[in-house]
Amino acid sequence: MRHLIEIMDLSTEEIEELIATASGIIAHPEEYREVCRYKKLATLFFEPSTRTRLSFEAAMLDLGGSVLGFSEASSSSAAKGESVSDTVAVVSGYADIIAMRHPKEGAPMVAAMHSAVPIINAGDGGHNHPTQTLTDLLTIKQKKGRFDHLTIGLCGDLKFGRTVHSLIAAMSRYEGVRFVLISPEELKVPSYVKGEYIKSRGIPYTQSTSLEDVMPELDILYMTRVQRERFFSEEEYLRLRDSYILTPDKLKNAKEDLCIMHPLPRVNEISTEVDSDPRACYFEQARYGKFIRMALIMKLLEVRK
Repeated sequence: MRHLIEIMDLSTEEIEELIATASGIIAHPEEYREVCRYKKLATLFFEPSTRTRLSFEAAMLDLGGSVLGFSEASSSSAAKGESVSDTVAVVSGYADIIAMRHPKEGAPMVAAMHSAVPIINAGDGGHNHPTQTLTDLLTIKQKKGRFDHLTIGLCGDLKFGRTVHSLIAAMSRYEGVRFVLISPEELKVPSYVKGEYIKSRGIPYTQSTSLEDVMPELDILYMTRVQRERFFSEEEYLRLRDSYILTPDKLKNAKEDLCIMHPLPRVNEISTEVDSDPRACYFEQARYGKFIRMALIMKLLEVRK
């Protein structure tokens, strides 16, 4: 039985396999409509979500399976004080696979220790978000055709952004990758992320507080929002939330084939005027999330078309 707790649980070969399956689903969705018939996915979301939860549910339904679960902690027995381990021990008796989001780092690992079925981490605090990273990788492969020899700019909240941490980890395994880390001083990438995935592998990187200065270098621009829910101080959040706002003017010196990505939700860090730019990939990126999650569910349940 396999779980997916962090992106490094998957080898690069397994990621390529998942992307190939997802690409097959995109091309021929009708061939996959019954592969999970009579299988159940439980979505245990102790933290709010739109895209991740609904794309998991859409993924299982499109595979012919069914879905049960809850969308917030207040509508579960967690509100009565039930532990994660007890919740998962019970729900794993009702479902064949579980997708779980939790505000506490490490909660999915605890869940995996008490589950009778595969656990998929759908985001744990500021730690990991592996299925968003799989979505990001599918988007990069679709748009760039490769993972190697790319300059990737990550902009915004790099301290608390679990999508950023997971993407850095995943991309650190490919040759010729370079990172450009764009953030305020207060929201820099944590030292443990840089140490484990960038410095230890000798990957070149640049840190900048200016998006405009580094824009011409980028093959991929990964924007993130400053996350109010990760801040202890409302005053500090308000001071930093508008640090970087992408506008058409800031894209004047960008490459013609730049790929602009965002894990969403967007607040105001990308102007809506950018949406019509052919380099804006974030809504398509969100759509790809369903297909890669379909591929992942199939892999963990060991089903084939």
